[in-house]
Amino acid sequence: QVQLVESGGGLVQAGGSLRLSCAASGSIFSINAMGWYRQPPGKQRELVATIASGGTTNYADSVKGRFTISRDNAKNTVYLQMNSLKPDDTAGYYCNAHVTIIEPYGLRRTDGYWGQGTQVTVSS
Repeated sequence: QVQLVESGGGLVQAGGSLRLSCAASGSIFSINAMGWYRQPPGKQRELVATIASGGTTNYADSVKGRFTISRDNAKNTVYLQMNSLKPDDTAGYYCNAHVTIIEPYGLRRTDGYWGQGTQVTVSS
């Protein structure tokens, strides 16, 4: 019922920039928090940044000052601008969104959804 599609990953040299996008589609009533997570090779998935529906943001210490999360509520899209990239930023990046849908009989249901991921590789 809800799909998240990421784009914008790729290969970049250290010090470079990339911009990730994640668009949500489907039977969406509203989207609450949205965020980006990453999973480096051989490691667990970790938080990168989140943004509330009102715009409040939260960042992992490792990306503060380098990454910026933003969203376009009209387009149900969240972005991650990544600057000054480092080899340690190499990971699969995953979009997450807490989405409220309208079920039959007018009931509302909120669930967390994940995108399929996009690979970011930073070479030294």
